[in-house]
Amino acid sequence: MHRRQLLISAATLALPALPLPRVLARAASRSPADRVRPSDPAWPSAAAWEGLEREVNGNLLKVAPLLGACAGSRDTQACRDTLENLANPFYLGDQPAGTQLSGWVGAWRSAPSVYAVAARSTADVAAAVNFARRNRLRLVVKGGGHSYQGTSNARDSLLVWTRAMTGITLHEDFVPAGAGGRVEPQAAVTIGSGAMWIDAYDAVTTRAGRYVQGGGCTTVGVAGLVQSGGFGSFCKGFGTAAGGLLQAEIVTADGAVRTVNAHADPELFWALKGGGGGSWGVVTKVTLRTHPLPQFFGGAGGTIAARSDGAYRRLIRQFVDFYADRLLNPHWGEQVRLGPQNTLELSLNCQGLTPGEVQALWNPFFDRIKADGELRVAGGLWASAGPARHWWDAVYRKSRGNDSMISDPRPGAPANHAWWSGDREQVGAMLYAYESAWLPVSLLRPSERGRLADALYASSRHHGVELHFNKGLAGAPPEALAAAAGTATNPEVLRAFALAIIADGGPPAFPGLAGRSPNIPQARDKARAVAQAMSQLRRVAPKAGSYVSESNFFEADWQRSYWGSHYPRLRLVKRKYDPDGLFFVHHGVGSEDWSADGFTRLR
Repeated sequence: MHRRQLLISAATLALPALPLPRVLARAASRSPADRVRPSDPAWPSAAAWEGLEREVNGNLLKVAPLLGACAGSRDTQACRDTLENLANPFYLGDQPAGTQLSGWVGAWRSAPSVYAVAARSTADVAAAVNFARRNRLRLVVKGGGHSYQGTSNARDSLLVWTRAMTGITLHEDFVPAGAGGRVEPQAAVTIGSGAMWIDAYDAVTTRAGRYVQGGGCTTVGVAGLVQSGGFGSFCKGFGTAAGGLLQAEIVTADGAVRTVNAHADPELFWALKGGGGGSWGVVTKVTLRTHPLPQFFGGAGGTIAARSDGAYRRLIRQFVDFYADRLLNPHWGEQVRLGPQNTLELSLNCQGLTPGEVQALWNPFFDRIKADGELRVAGGLWASAGPARHWWDAVYRKSRGNDSMISDPRPGAPANHAWWSGDREQVGAMLYAYESAWLPVSLLRPSERGRLADALYASSRHHGVELHFNKGLAGAPPEALAAAAGTATNPEVLRAFALAIIADGGPPAFPGLAGRSPNIPQARDKARAVAQAMSQLRRVAPKAGSYVSESNFFEADWQRSYWGSHYPRLRLVKRKYDPDGLFFVHHGVGSEDWSADGFTRLR
């Protein structure tokens, strides 16, 4: 894992205890806008919770800690089952207290809500929102639980958990509500907000032979990805998931159920397209355009090692030239990683090219590598393509002896539920640091490539650096760029050829996991290295923005970094649809009005 900034341990973040009179004074001056905790007199009574339970048809849960089954003894079947499944992202997503990461040192730790509404209908969601508003509760929304910023969990909160809302409907001729006669019908898919992208790909691609732009990680929640912008392996060809949003159903802070699109509540609709998950309401379903499926998906991979620093500098420049001249187009996405050990790891995907075309493109580059005595192939080089319809088909892959996907091992798990083996290290991880920056395509001009290559080399001296080419849209077709330009995502993405990610982390450290406390000194050292590595890239991209879903928790200028010139417009939308700030997430639109934990109104 690969990430930024000097971190402060949880201990150093703790505030000194206030004298008792000051504590009482603060409690007495509590604003009516502040949230209440279970220890507060205003916390809802047992009878009030029972009323909510009836209103949501029994779908109210008292949430136990993720490791609650191990609290008394680890020698129970329930505890053993929990421990065995902590490396299974499907299991983590199926737990009301589960998060896909265990936390971030000095930032947040996975923590259960007090209660969860396990919503099975939009009516359940509306009841939960109304209850939270009336009772001044801290509200959390979770679908997939993949937030690196910890926004899908909070202690002392009520969770709206959409995991069970997984319906998927394909449309041949979809027209947004209220747009009849004004837009041409088009192929689309409507997906419940609790569905994961593997569910969407199975329905749209494997079964129906179409393509919907979604996320790369199969267990990411559909709605959360769209609201944060939505990058997947093939964005250079099809644009972002947010750019493909045609319509959404959302429950806003007033409890109203709204169907929003370009013709109904257009400003809210725009904000949902990249304005950040959890800030606008609870999205219950989304409708996304689908595309004709290319015949082939494929890629290229392998690891190249240089025998000297000089040879590594030359290798980086050779790849920069190759990328700029041959790969900056709608076909290619995913990433390369430059490591401190003078290695270049290739892990790229492509769409719309035949196996022969892929091999013909890469063979000259591979031949130069193999002929260079100062370079060696440390991991087999390959370039190929296969049937696009089976890209997310775990059963098909296994029948061909392909072990690139790991199936959910639990008895009765759906056969299509599998995650990429390359994502294994992320499951349950504890982050130490995470930085990202969009690199402008101007750095690929022939006169600038040397500066870029030098910066990448200098950065790699401190830490591994990943370039995610699918997370910058330079090189995409005009229709994909136009769709992305109509979203709330930072406009820098339109002019970026890649998102640089530098990050680091350690093994799972869920609360209650014996012997798994984070290594604080190591976290600080790693975070320092990440910060130093990113500083080298910011010399050639000094004002580069950052992707909200993959960014530094401690980002100081987050409004500009995440949304650029769009932020003032987003603030206006927030004031209109959520004037009291019911929906709060860390570094979300309007979060500057609240304390860091979202419980105290600051202005």
